[in-house]
Amino acid sequence: MRPVIVGIGEMLWDVFPTGAHFGGAPTNVAMHAAALGAEAWMISAVGRDARGQAALAQLDAAGVQRATVAQLVHHRTGVVRVSVDATGQPAFDIEPDVAWDYVPWTADVAQLVERADAICFGTLAQRAPVSRATIARAVGATPRSAWRLFDANLRQIYFDAATVRASLTLANAVKLNDEELSLVAGLCKLRASAPLDQLRELCDEFELRLAALTRGASGAVLVTPHEICESAAPRTIVADTVGAGDAFTATLLMGLLTGRSLPEVSERANAVAAYVCSQTGATPAIPETLIF
Repeated sequence: MRPVIVGIGEMLWDVFPTGAHFGGAPTNVAMHAAALGAEAWMISAVGRDARGQAALAQLDAAGVQRATVAQLVHHRTGVVRVSVDATGQPAFDIEPDVAWDYVPWTADVAQLVERADAICFGTLAQRAPVSRATIARAVGATPRSAWRLFDANLRQIYFDAATVRASLTLANAVKLNDEELSLVAGLCKLRASAPLDQLRELCDEFELRLAALTRGASGAVLVTPHEICESAAPRTIVADTVGAGDAFTATLLMGLLTGRSLPEVSERANAVAAYVCSQTGATPAIPETLIF
């Protein structure tokens, strides 16, 4: 049977001056998981509008199950407006009060999470109380054996110490990048200063089964209570880095759920993330040679 991997949270369109791109971090994770062979699901909400219908079509095309994506009458589909300055630096305007702020708890959601092998959530969709409550309930309702991965994805003003600590308490695994680890260390008042020691401290304090640190071109570090695995990233020509972290997360979960060793999981997750960096867009087709 294929592993059941669930993304929960934001589902949105990044609107650039040149056009719109579908995404949202947990959505990207679900789409990558489907490409890697999982039974992938998304728990989110869209509006009953043209962008909402287009979003559902994107999930269909990616093979992501969407019976747990609500279609809301009174809230529009989420949009992030992206502008780029003269130096090429992007600025993001994340629209407030949109559909994914109101992800409902439903019978379909309850039935899904009871059989989930892994669920992935972040901080952005916890900015509003309805979705925050649904995320907490959904993650808490997964089986004790399931991976509950907090993929931090810290964005702008949409996180604080209380949200981060609550998420780590709810989770049994965390994935962060270098910048996020530094922020989380401050928010959680970690005593350690070295990244590896900070990962160990997170595992100890929050009783995590795994802490993963992605370091871009420098590779990744995976820490469990009994093992440490550092792996290099393959050399690649970067087209863009959008979605690479989400690809790493999806591959990490697939590797763990299919019984791979930690070094094999880390090496493959780095390879898939590097491939995504070499392509344009967040969710390019994954070559069969990179699938477990």
